[in-house]
Amino acid sequence: MTDIAIIGSGIGGVSAALTAAARNKSVLLFGERDMSRKMRRAEKVFNYPGMPEISGDELADALARQIEGMGISLTEDSITAVYDMGGKFALQGKSGGMYEAASLILAMGVVNNASLAGEEENLGMGVSYCATCDAPLYKGKTAAVIAYAPEEEAEVRFLSEVVERLFYFPVYKGREDVSFDRENVRVILEAPKEIAPRGKAVITDKGEYACDGVFVLRESVAPKNLIYGLETEGAHVKCDRMCHTSLKGVFACGDITGKPYQFAKAAGEGNVAALEAVAFLDGR
Repeated sequence: MTDIAIIGSGIGGVSAALTAAARNKSVLLFGERDMSRKMRRAEKVFNYPGMPEISGDELADALARQIEGMGISLTEDSITAVYDMGGKFALQGKSGGMYEAASLILAMGVVNNASLAGEEENLGMGVSYCATCDAPLYKGKTAAVIAYAPEEEAEVRFLSEVVERLFYFPVYKGREDVSFDRENVRVILEAPKEIAPRGKAVITDKGEYACDGVFVLRESVAPKNLIYGLETEGAHVKCDRMCHTSLKGVFACGDITGKPYQFAKAAGEGNVAALEAVAFLDGR
């Protein structure tokens, strides 16, 4: 079992990972190999101390080299659910993998897509965030996928091999060009508005599509849906100045804790969150 699991490979998550590793704690860092899309899109970063006018790409590359030099491995599996097992946390990956950690740091930024009507109420009861995990439940049945990124098209190909029929609702740029060479996949270019009770239909701005279950696939899961009992304020995790959340052993840092959305603020909070996680583990 890992000492500290960190969800998010932006500057907050990397800062937390570096501090935790320096304090001789084992670290499991989840995120993208490119570190952070937000960071990569920054043409210049002017207010990061010691690195005047560094580009986002340069900063991300420097972070990647730094964690590699510290021997910290980065796992690209996306975490879709976290379970408090009493003394440890079980993390469910999008790939179907399961991981265990004694403490947890949330650093996955802000999830911009608001939940659909009926999504949260039916989570685990007809609505799923993980195709790999729950596809077998719909073998020979009809499923629907609401996807917020082109990368999710791979999940559709996998699901189409399991289910009898699949409705695909792409909610991203370029969706007009989406097509599949699978006869059982139908692409619906309509905006999903609601999920019926127990995932029995997707209701759009133009119609209703009956199904046996719905997969909602985003780049990351909203924090209040990720782990039961976590207190949130809108899209942000509620935490104190020492990065403690409402759950014992769970800490948060970076954009997920609220404004300002700044790299310098995220790095500082990552350091604090890691030190508090270390203190929690040592005190336990």
